[in-house]
Amino acid sequence: MGGEISILNVNKFFGDFQVLKNVSLEIRKGEFFSILGPSGCGKTTLLRVIAGFEDVQEGDVLLDGESILHLPANKRPVNIIFQSYALFPHLTVFENIAFPLRLKKFTESEIKERVGNLLNLIRMEEHAFKYPSQLSGGQKQRVAIARALANEPRVLLLDEPLSALDAKLRQELLIELDNLHDKVGITFVYVTHDQTEAISVSDRVALMNDGKIIQIGTPYEIYESPVNVFAATFIGETNLMKVDVLEVEEEYYVVEAPGVGVFRCYKDKEAKAGNRLILTLRPEKIRISKQKPMIFENVFHGIIEEEIYMGYQTKYFVRLDEGYIMKVYKQHVRYLLDEPILHWKDEVYVSWDPNDSFIVEVLTS
Repeated sequence: MGGEISILNVNKFFGDFQVLKNVSLEIRKGEFFSILGPSGCGKTTLLRVIAGFEDVQEGDVLLDGESILHLPANKRPVNIIFQSYALFPHLTVFENIAFPLRLKKFTESEIKERVGNLLNLIRMEEHAFKYPSQLSGGQKQRVAIARALANEPRVLLLDEPLSALDAKLRQELLIELDNLHDKVGITFVYVTHDQTEAISVSDRVALMNDGKIIQIGTPYEIYESPVNVFAATFIGETNLMKVDVLEVEEEYYVVEAPGVGVFRCYKDKEAKAGNRLILTLRPEKIRISKQKPMIFENVFHGIIEEEIYMGYQTKYFVRLDEGYIMKVYKQHVRYLLDEPILHWKDEVYVSWDPNDSFIVEVLTS
C-alpha cells in the first residue's frame, strides 16, 4: 500500500538563496518517517518538493523507483496535510471528506461506504453532519487527515499538523496518528520542529539543519549516538564538555575537562593522546546523591545551584568543585521513599558510567 520515496541529490534555490543542499534520503515503504529540524532549515520545502508544489534545480524524486518530478501535484499519488486544517467551512464533516471523491466521480454508494469507513477510523461517526465551526481543533485535524486518506494515497505528507494544538492535545493526537498509521499501512512523512514528536512515534528520523541532512537513524540512534554538536544539542538536553585526551586505553580514553577534572569516556571515535574532543553526556545518565558512591569511576563533588521540580523528575544544576555547571535529571520513583530529598545549596556527588559519555567531535588530530 505504502510507497517508497527516494530523494536523490536535490538542490533547491529561492533566488540566490540555497534552501536545500544536495539532499539525499530513502524513505521505506509503509514507514513513519519524520523530518526534524529548526525553523528555516528546509524541511517544509523538502516536503513541498515531494508533493509537487516546488520544483528543483538539480536532483530527482522517485516514488517506487520512478521519477515523479514531471508530474504536477494533482497527479502524484501523495496527499499533504498542512498546519492549518484547510477544511471547507460551508461543508459538513461528511462532505469535507467526500470532496476529493466527488471530484473523481465516485458513485454515491462508493462515497458513502468510503467516508463511513474513514469516519469510523477517526472515531467521528457521530459528528458526520456537523460543520467545521462546531468542532474542536483536534477534531478538525482528524477530519483533515481523513480527507487526505480518502484518495488512498501511497504517501501521506504531514507538515507540522499538530502545531496549532495545545500540548496535551498534541500528545493525544500524536498517539492517534501513530495508531492510524499502523491501521492504514501507507507511508507517512512527518515534518516537525518538535523533537519529542519526532522521536516518540517515528520508525526513523532525518535531522536537518541549514538545508542539509545531518543524521538519519532510529529515534534511539539519533538520541543516544548524535553525530555532531548540533545533533547532540538539538535533540534533548545534554552536557557538552571540551576535553583533552591524557591516555588511550583499550575501550576508553582518560580525559581531562576544564572545570570538571580527570575521568574516563567511551572510545567511540579514534583519537590519540593530546587530541582535544567534544563529549556529550545526557543529564538523565548521571547519578546524584549526598553520599559518595563507591561503584562508579567518574565521581565529582559539587553544590546544587538550582533545582527545578517537574513532578515526574527534578532538574538539578550542580556546580562542581572545579567550576563546571552540570545538568542532572533525577527521576522520581516512589514518593518519600527515594533517597533523601535534595535541595538548593546541598553538597552532593555526581557520577556516571564511562560508557554513557560519547565523543561528538574530534577538534585536533
